[in-house]
Parts: sequence; C-alpha cells; structure tokens
Amino acid sequence: MDTPTLYIANKNYSSWSFRPWMAMTAIGIDFEEVLIPFDDAAGNPSIKAVSPTGRVPFLKHGALTIWESLAIIEYVAELYPDAGLLPRDRAERALARSVSMEMLSSFRVLRSACPMNIRRPKGRIALPDGVDADISRIETIWRDLLQQSGGPFLFGAFSGADAMFAPVVNRFDIYDLVSQNDTLAYMETMKAHRAWRKWEEAARAEPWIVPEDEV
Repeated sequence: MDTPTLYIANKNYSSWSFRPWMAMTAIGIDFEEVLIPFDDAAGNPSIKAVSPTGRVPFLKHGALTIWESLAIIEYVAELYPDAGLLPRDRAERALARSVSMEMLSSFRVLRSACPMNIRRPKGRIALPDGVDADISRIETIWRDLLQQSGGPFLFGAFSGADAMFAPVVNRFDIYDLVSQNDTLAYMETMKAHRAWRKWEEAARAEPWIVPEDEV
C-alpha cells in the first residue's frame, strides 16, 4: 500500500489540520507529513499551488487526493477498518458521524471568537453573544456520549469523533471557558493522549506567529 501524505498548516493554529493528523497518529499508521505554514495574513500561496481547494488539510494517497478533515478521517477509517476510528456498532457509527458533522458545520461563533492557539497562555476574553450557546451544546454532546459509553473517550476507545473535537478541547482550555467536572475530565483525557502531546510539542516549537489568531 502506498504511504499516504497529509498536507497541513501551522500546528499552533490550524484546527482543521489537527483533526486528521491526530486521528492518523493515534492509530499508529505510517504517513508522511508536509507542513506548509500560514506565515502572514494572506496565508501562503504555496498551498494554492498544490491543494485542490487552496486550503489544508488534504491527503494524497497514490493518485487520489482527499480534502476536508472529516472526509480524510473517514477514508483512513476505511483503509484501516480495525483501527477503531469508527465504532463497530452501526448505531454508534451513525451517531459518531452525526456529532462529527455537527462539529464540522456548527459552532461558528465559538470558532471565530476563540481561535485555536496551542501556545496561548490560559486566560479569559470578552465573548460575543452566541458563544455560551455553542459551549453548552458541545458540553451536552460530550456528556451524553460519555454517559452512554462509559468513557474515557466519547465512544469508549479513541475514535475519529474525538479527533474532530480536539481543537475545541484546546479552545475550552486556553480561554478558560468551562468548569463542569465531566467536561474537564474529558479534556484532560484528550490532552494526555500521546498524539495530542506530540502535536503540542511541535506546535510550541514553531517560529511562526499569525497576529490575527493571537486573541
């Protein structure tokens, strides 16, 4: 099997890149990484030269190119069906896809107000209307799934759904947005995962600073 190549942007800021990278690293597959940094407000024209959408992440596997975080995770889950990125139970798979799609398409107020930033010192900011509703909905998703599965991850073992919510874990943490014990426990579980720690270490070592993401 050809070794897939995942194209990503800055690990400190790129929430979309974080998701498939964490999923692929968590299950221990062999893949190559190409990082094209966003190092100014206009991004990096090198990405448009190689990406079908002009954005990252995207995955190259042989002659095939797959873009969008969730599509990449789903593709890898099909390549490695025993790796656990999707729950084995059909009903749980449907639920995992539902919450992953909700993460993909929703919570825009939270994402806009609180950009992912691994290096940011923890501290609160003034929040616009709508952030509290996004936080409440995400906490409800996590709480319901953790109660059903028994944890420590959303569907028991680590899955692609956890990877989809990884950037939110960072946002909740660095902007000090949550205080519920079950939410905090899940966040600690995520931050203790070896894939998270590997990404964080690399993010903290990056030289690039994007001012508009330094809230």
